[in-house]
Amino acid sequence: MLQFTPPVVKELLGWKRGEMSAQDEKFAEKAIKSLVKKLKKSGGLEDLKKAVTKQSIDTKCVKIPRSLDGRLQVSHKKSLPHVLYCRLWRWPDLRNHHELRPVEKCEYAFQLKRDEVCVNPYHYTRVETPALPPILVPRQTEPIPAEFPPLDDWSIVPENATFEPSMQPSGNFTIPESPPPGYMSEDSEFSESGSNLSSPGPPTTFSDGTTSASPSSGSDDVQSVAYHEPPHWCSISYYELNQRIGEPFHATQSSLTVDGFTDPSNSERFCLGLLSNINRTQHVEITRRHVGKGVRLYYIAGEVFAECLSDSAIFVQSPNCNQRYGWHPATVVKIPPGCHLKIFNNQEFAALLSQSVNQGFEAVYQLTRMCTIRMSFVKGWGAEYRRQHVTSTPCWIEMHLNGPLQWLDKVLQQMGAPHIPCSSMS
Repeated sequence: MLQFTPPVVKELLGWKRGEMSAQDEKFAEKAIKSLVKKLKKSGGLEDLKKAVTKQSIDTKCVKIPRSLDGRLQVSHKKSLPHVLYCRLWRWPDLRNHHELRPVEKCEYAFQLKRDEVCVNPYHYTRVETPALPPILVPRQTEPIPAEFPPLDDWSIVPENATFEPSMQPSGNFTIPESPPPGYMSEDSEFSESGSNLSSPGPPTTFSDGTTSASPSSGSDDVQSVAYHEPPHWCSISYYELNQRIGEPFHATQSSLTVDGFTDPSNSERFCLGLLSNINRTQHVEITRRHVGKGVRLYYIAGEVFAECLSDSAIFVQSPNCNQRYGWHPATVVKIPPGCHLKIFNNQEFAALLSQSVNQGFEAVYQLTRMCTIRMSFVKGWGAEYRRQHVTSTPCWIEMHLNGPLQWLDKVLQQMGAPHIPCSSMS
């Protein structure tokens, strides 16, 4: 039996963007039918038709009731309503709500958390990735060193903080003269005295609007080093206590989940449940069972977000995030279930890199630690926990942000040899 499609649904479906498979078009039709049904009851159908056909910001809010969890179910699939209809009528490649910002005139934007939600696709704009200014580096004739200077040791127990949605960034942050211990690179020995970090020099404070500055040497002989987005925006390694398990996961998608299930991993999912370890202890095994849905990582417009999907909290150590909130750089932040936190910002990193160039090779090399983020599941670590170091937690991951790391590498190559002697401990 053929299913009847109302003319208004056919008309609205005709305004969809992009090519669709037969299955996707069937889902789009159901999504439009669901919306039309809701709007007929509220009298907002004409507002929707005007919004879609005029394609203008100067149209009214198209409102539907907000559900308890904020999502709309269509054909057994739940989506955020404003994302669903923006994807249908404006941006077919839209991935998630982090890519959307409401226009100022929208009175029922999803972010306002009112009883009704505006799904007018022209009441939202898409977040564009801001261009990062190139770093101006003095040309050097000295050869690149075979060994790099040691990074200062971060062996003290990190402080702890708990993220709450009401918290606001401090608006500026400072690079400390003597950075705290407790941070190790993937290749370092897992002893608390084995990590090496270097001091960045005098404190540098800046606001969010800082832009690239030319070197203070007064020389016109400089090289512009631009940022380039790599094919894999981050690499993720999984650890149990002090042992790395399995191969690193290389992220190509702007949204991915790291979870505890046993499904095969794919480009949008890193499943820890399938990874085996012959030395796995019972305590690690029990903890792994509570990872559950884990964490969703977003890379949107030069910013990295972590959203806790698990029923248990996740714990994050991100120097970039810590400086934004005025926390100790080694602070471990607890993200409760259902909350999300911005854990890296490319523009803030670019401003730091620009200023560090003026302080010399060692100051730039110091920034390598900002490009690594550590995250434990279920069990935290730090001063307020029995486990005082990340290598004591049952299961955790380490993220390497490839774009910032490669940018640092190019700048360091241009800067040449450091002013302090290299050691075999590098």
